[in-house]
Amino acid sequence: MIKLALEHVGHQVKTASDGADGLVKFGDGSAYDLVLLDQRMPGIPGIEVLTELKKRDPKARVILITAFGTIDLALEAMQTGAGDFLRKPFTAETLRAAVSTALEKPCTKMDAVPVKLACREFYRANINGFGFELDHESEDDRTGDFVCTFKVSRSHESNTLVGIALPTYVKELVLAYTDTEQVPGGVRFWQAMCEEALANYLWQHADTPPDRYLRIEDLSTSLQRWLDSVLTVSLSD
Repeated sequence: MIKLALEHVGHQVKTASDGADGLVKFGDGSAYDLVLLDQRMPGIPGIEVLTELKKRDPKARVILITAFGTIDLALEAMQTGAGDFLRKPFTAETLRAAVSTALEKPCTKMDAVPVKLACREFYRANINGFGFELDHESEDDRTGDFVCTFKVSRSHESNTLVGIALPTYVKELVLAYTDTEQVPGGVRFWQAMCEEALANYLWQHADTPPDRYLRIEDLSTSLQRWLDSVLTVSLSD
């Protein structure tokens, strides 16, 4: 179905039954512009295949496909050198957008991202065809929320501004959860938390939030895992 969906819009597609077959067909990578790589396959896991692909061609463009509901695997893949991710199940439109976004990137070496940076640099990634970067931050005069506004882009579409609001009471929940009086990195920490919330939303929904605005209402399980990762890294530093 992936092959048919991409051929329908003019792409030439070769398929492989598993990681070993894929590596044989990939060769040195010179014949391919992009690899769509499933994480869970018979034989060699996708992350191991990704490592080998990058050894053969450090400039290879790779979209890692996974059915996992969180972006924990994306963090691991970023440390391996990936920067493009697609979550199953997905529509043909999401697939084509992710492929178009990946192909628009310069064909340059994608360096592995250290764990201390991977946790807070999702703007480098193509998540379901979306990429984003911080535009500005502000404080809501009415609610007192800390708001980060991001430029979200997808394939040939124009940038969309999306606001992520972090209420004061959620900041207090973070301090209570982490048992600290002050978070590491100051304002950058709260920016990173907003990045994480936006990345998770794009990962789960393959679309921007309604009204281009998302308010973090509580500490979800995924945000707790992110906090644990960030604090582990900060303490080790």
